[in-house]
Amino acid sequence: MSDARPYVIGLTGNIACGKSLVLKTLRELGAETFDADLVAHEVMRHGTPAWQAIVTRFGEGVIGQDGEINRRALGAIVFADPAALEALDRIVHPATVAAIRKCVGGLTGGVAVIDAIKLFEAGLNADCDEIWVVDCSREQQIERLMSRNNLSRAAAIERIDAQPPQSEKRARADHVIDNSGAPEDTVAAVHALWNTILARIQPSV
Repeated sequence: MSDARPYVIGLTGNIACGKSLVLKTLRELGAETFDADLVAHEVMRHGTPAWQAIVTRFGEGVIGQDGEINRRALGAIVFADPAALEALDRIVHPATVAAIRKCVGGLTGGVAVIDAIKLFEAGLNADCDEIWVVDCSREQQIERLMSRNNLSRAAAIERIDAQPPQSEKRARADHVIDNSGAPEDTVAAVHALWNTILARIQPSV
């Protein structure tokens, strides 16, 4: 492989499936990682074009006391209304995608990981050499989301159902990582895939 660009893994999977564990493991193995959710936080900071567009579309009720977007308040709106979620995506996705592409484009060699729930919807899959989907059962998603975000069961289900079906992601994956078992099993699966990639991209001695 030419060292002019990194080998890019697209990491996706719906909310509370366990992408964070996989991303953390890849980072520890030496990959450059880009979390689309964190990048989105930056592109919607106070005063940015995305921030202004969000306030214009959803009202000042989504502004927190610190002047930043209150993501919990915004989430309560968009996860209950598919049209509102689509509107938010149209505002945030272009700036997020542009920022990620700029970062990845500045790398030479190695392995980069783009972590995005809406990897396909945002078109970032086109930038990837292979796609990994992290998977678990729906009930595990519900329980993890309730615990992690302090949500009711109904609210957790609402957020899960607001996303495209996990089955669609699995169907388009090069590799599906089963995160329904012990964390160490997930980590072992990541290590195995990582070693396969290194064997492919590193020149033989």
